[in-house]
Amino acid sequence: MKSSKIDRDGLLLCDIQSKAFELSLSSVNCSSEIFIRRFMYSEVASQMDNLSFLDTNLQAKDIIDSIDSQFGRTDYGSVKYSANEMHWIGYIYRYFAYSYKKSSIQVFRIVKPKELRGLYLSYHTMDPSKAIERILEAKGVALDEESELQRQFEILKRIRNLQKS
Repeated sequence: MKSSKIDRDGLLLCDIQSKAFELSLSSVNCSSEIFIRRFMYSEVASQMDNLSFLDTNLQAKDIIDSIDSQFGRTDYGSVKYSANEMHWIGYIYRYFAYSYKKSSIQVFRIVKPKELRGLYLSYHTMDPSKAIERILEAKGVALDEESELQRQFEILKRIRNLQKS
């Protein structure tokens, strides 16, 4: 996986997503993890992924309303993350999706909210690109094409060895 440098549009998206995540604490009744999952699978996240969101004037409150409209209101779950954790998680998810050209759903599948929350204290003061690199390294996700090919080759060798046994 190769990242690209984040630009002004990317930073704007990171900012609005982080504000929406933080605002969710006082705007929705479900747990933080449920809100994050709904957001990452939402139409508004898709708009952020394909950059059409930049053609709107939606604010954080509008994002919350859009998600409630798409999925309906729920009070499922009770664990709420802190405002700082939600802000950082929202920022990191968008930074990851934007700089690695991945969809919100792909990023969500790579790293779950509970994992990010566990990394907050260690990584929140780090440059987002470095934090994402460390997360990917720890998960064994290749950062470049050559590493990914090597990883796949190793998997293929293991499969062949198992078949011979």
